[in-house]
Amino acid sequence: MPKVDNKTFYSTAIEKYGVTAKGVNWHSKESQKVRFDIILEMLPTDMSLYSVADAGCGFGDLYLYMQKKKRAPKEYVGIDALVDMYSIASERTGCEIIVADICKDNLPTADFYICSGAMNVLEEFESYLFVQNCFKASRIGFCFNVLHGEKKSQTYNYLTTEQIMQMAHHLGVKEVILRDDYMQEDITVMFLKA
Repeated sequence: MPKVDNKTFYSTAIEKYGVTAKGVNWHSKESQKVRFDIILEMLPTDMSLYSVADAGCGFGDLYLYMQKKKRAPKEYVGIDALVDMYSIASERTGCEIIVADICKDNLPTADFYICSGAMNVLEEFESYLFVQNCFKASRIGFCFNVLHGEKKSQTYNYLTTEQIMQMAHHLGVKEVILRDDYMQEDITVMFLKA
């Protein structure tokens, strides 16, 4: 069970802030860009050779940012549990967007799965299911960011480095790359298959 009701959590933000970074509950557009930049640093330079699935794609901001940075993938599919996100992301990106529960539905295969922020309101076990499903559906790897640390919150999910490494061990991840030097209480992780 999520820590909060996702539909209410995001629809309230969309109502209040519209199609903006705050509309998907980021603190600011700048913090969203910092996280996107770290993800792009972990991915191959020439993304035109690879397919990407964006788990919890929201408004499709990651795809639009990749385009702006001339790092657009060969193929992109966005996945989100909320119909509101589906409609907006479809219109903004012109790409295939799928409505699915990432924790339990079958996911399409892609070279890389990426998730920026969508696990921040899940319970720890749901985060594991989310990571497991995305990693399983990736051919090469899964890159994600989450809130990082020992902090306990009624709303947000914080994962420790130890919890992340335990996930990697259980999933048989071949290589783990961690970055936690760009923003307080945030970590970006790449799980690679080979």
